[in-house]
Amino acid sequence: MRDIGNKNSVISASEIGQYEYCSNAWFLQKKGYKPDSVFLEKGLEKHKELGLTINKTEKDLEKSNIFAIIGYLLLIITFLIIITEVI
Repeated sequence: MRDIGNKNSVISASEIGQYEYCSNAWFLQKKGYKPDSVFLEKGLEKHKELGLTINKTEKDLEKSNIFAIIGYLLLIITFLIIITEVI
């Protein structure tokens, strides 16, 4: 029976892609050999940059939603003030 908690027993979607691309490289990586490639380093840097951009975008979206709620509340308050002055 497989141990679900064991990291080596879980295969990610990217691992399947790695295996399909080159099963030998996948096997060597599972055995602890790390690939040495300039492109790999550039790819890791790019992923890190993209991750930071995504995090910033998510935070900006949260701020935007808060400001939209505040704007709608101010609009409702303004509308209520106008209605009470007319009546």
